[in-house]
Amino acid sequence: MPYQTLLAVLEHHILTITINRPDKMNALNSTVLDELNAVLDKVENHHEIKAVIITGAGPKAFVAGADISGV
Repeated sequence: MPYQTLLAVLEHHILTITINRPDKMNALNSTVLDELNAVLDKVENHHEIKAVIITGAGPKAFVAGADISGV
């Protein structure tokens, strides 16, 4: 399933989830949270995955916090 705000790559039993909103310093909004919940729900039943790394796109921030512009 393609995501609007996440990139998910599985390599060598490690799932890397990248929050991909560098223009907003990866601030969390409802779409990001919904997509994170969806991908993490899939991880529970995917026995091939041994580890998960969550990171943020861009050079400035992992996650800047909540995106209040959509509230």
